[in-house]
Amino acid sequence: MSTISPDDLQVIIAGDPEELDVHLSLIEKDLTVDSCSVRIHCHCLTIDGNGRVNPKRLAEFLRNTVADYAIPKSRMEAARERDAKFKSSSATTALHHEAVSTFTDLSKTGEGGEMLLYILAERFLGLPQVLCKMDLKTDSRMHYHGADGVYASVSDEGLLKLFWGESKVYGDPAAAIRDCLNSLAPFLIEEDHESSSRERDLCLLSDKVDLNDPELTAAFKKYFDRTSTQSNRVEYCGVALVGFDADFYPGEDEKGVAEDIAKAAKAEMATRLGNVSKRLLEEKMQHFDIQLLCVPMPSAEGFRASFLEALGLKHEK
Repeated sequence: MSTISPDDLQVIIAGDPEELDVHLSLIEKDLTVDSCSVRIHCHCLTIDGNGRVNPKRLAEFLRNTVADYAIPKSRMEAARERDAKFKSSSATTALHHEAVSTFTDLSKTGEGGEMLLYILAERFLGLPQVLCKMDLKTDSRMHYHGADGVYASVSDEGLLKLFWGESKVYGDPAAAIRDCLNSLAPFLIEEDHESSSRERDLCLLSDKVDLNDPELTAAFKKYFDRTSTQSNRVEYCGVALVGFDADFYPGEDEKGVAEDIAKAAKAEMATRLGNVSKRLLEEKMQHFDIQLLCVPMPSAEGFRASFLEALGLKHEK
């Protein structure tokens, strides 16, 4: 295998895309802003039969996927094969606990947002993760310096589209958009050189990438071999997630209506398009292919707390 087709990367996506709908409802898809190549999508927490939203269920859903997110694909496959051979679940359970141990217990952690980014990138956008920072951490309380994950697809023209991931979950939506796109910018706009922000991740992609198929992995690595002409066939793109507080969810003693929440979320998104356009133009990213995922929440702080609780991690300041 010397090149990769659009279908080759789809087989490494983990999980059932329809399961996403249990926890998150798609409100807006492919919103655009003038003079920019961005595509904006909005998901809200799903209303249940009692008219409630449950961030804790969302956090538990994310917890159940941490091994797929944080453990290299070949190790996960080997564990599944061992469990099937011995009619057990011990090998995959061990990897789940190993994955949990890589997450920080700091109360201001952004790792819940990174998990949301992973879930929506793979199961909604169909962009498989090709590099996860969690496997590279040497200390669970230290954050890896680089992108919040790297995702990929192949265009019909045969270009490898490399999506650098960034996520921010704040109370203030304007601040979340500003800081998320500001963090993403260096990975897209800097020229390729040894001191660029993306260089470390590019080196890791050429060395550590694991697509659970030796031929596919070897073909993928050629795109990051500076002696190969395939290295000129890479397009830098972005996938960004912003979570933020929204006051249109039902309170503790209230019953929400899905249609009312969707209407309010659409109005909220209409007010945020200007923030997105302004920041993309200021960061000189208006011509890059960027997928922006927006998730209004009852509480950004509550989401972080629920995620740590679901992982069984102690809250620390």
